[in-house]
Amino acid sequence: MKELEERGIGRPSTYASIINTIQDREYVQKMGGRNGRFVPTEIGTVVTGLLVKNFPYIFDTKYTARLEEELDDIEDGKEKWTDLLNGFYGHFEEELAEAGENMEDIKRMEKPTDQVCDLCGSPLVLKWGKFGSFYACSAYDKKKPGSCTFTKENFEAKPNLTLPGGEEEQQEEYCENCGRVMVLRNGPWGPYMACPGYNEDPPCKTVRRLHQKQQQKPPQPLDEKCPKCGEQLVLRHGQYGEFVSCSAYPKCKYIKQNTIGVKCPMCHVGEVVEKKARRGNLFYGCSEYPKCTFTANYRPVDKPCPECGSPYLLEKTLKSGVYLVCPNNKKPSADEEAAPKKRRKKDEAEGAVVCSFTKRIGDAPPPTPVAVPTAKTHGPVVEQPVA
Repeated sequence: MKELEERGIGRPSTYASIINTIQDREYVQKMGGRNGRFVPTEIGTVVTGLLVKNFPYIFDTKYTARLEEELDDIEDGKEKWTDLLNGFYGHFEEELAEAGENMEDIKRMEKPTDQVCDLCGSPLVLKWGKFGSFYACSAYDKKKPGSCTFTKENFEAKPNLTLPGGEEEQQEEYCENCGRVMVLRNGPWGPYMACPGYNEDPPCKTVRRLHQKQQQKPPQPLDEKCPKCGEQLVLRHGQYGEFVSCSAYPKCKYIKQNTIGVKCPMCHVGEVVEKKARRGNLFYGCSEYPKCTFTANYRPVDKPCPECGSPYLLEKTLKSGVYLVCPNNKKPSADEEAAPKKRRKKDEAEGAVVCSFTKRIGDAPPPTPVAVPTAKTHGPVVEQPVA
């Protein structure tokens, strides 16, 4: 950033944006210790080399410095913004067309090595992906089913991020608009980074999602074997919460589903299993999906309806209690009546079976406390005040 400032490139707010971007895309990593420095990752070095080689005009520091002056001239009314864009796009269009023909495809690059595959003994080749280089078996061919899919990480290319005797230092993120250190807040969809001036007048409403690597946790081994291949099952943390899968993934793609002991009332082949939607709410579906598209927002119960003969009932947990309700009962309860109205589904059209069966079977359980991130688990937390 000192060199950029000396060359007259950028502003303090753009420096913060640069630091956030190169960390977010994992082009650099921060070394441990109090005086932690940024070191380029392998993928950052490769991407930089490709861009500078194929876009020499755009990635020239003299051009960038001159562009800053031209932007100032536009602000002062000395130059038209359309002239600046036309001059930029003329050069960029030429470089973009040439790069489209001649730029190397990093995903197809391969480099022979002296290492051999642990599974079949074939030579390993060095390939590049989103997170840097890795070793892959040369016998792999995606057009040939059953070909060797062995891969392993290239640890030699990864920088040593820990200094002797040093402690890990939490990475700071900066607001792209005002440059202040961002803080962790808790929102409806989980923790997120926000500018400390979020509630000021005037507010600075810069927010950022946490890095994907920050949200991920390592798989936890379980004392259970995979029913398909016999390998150990592990507890993983995905986009929609925790799930259990085979440790041999991607070779074995088994995922354990939580069954509730009820046969699917639609196809009578699969089991009804618990599923999670994008917003974290629980619903129920058939284990044979996508062959069977049965879904239910409430827990199905293996009991026939005494009024209309439906092969199953639904267990609804509402504020007023727990009820057994027929799936053909479309009349909303008092709790549902107060909720926002939803559009009528296709199965609620005229001519559909209508049933009024409802039976109260218990009291509503106490509300589950919401987990709030703490300084121990997520760093310093600043709760958003209620408006």
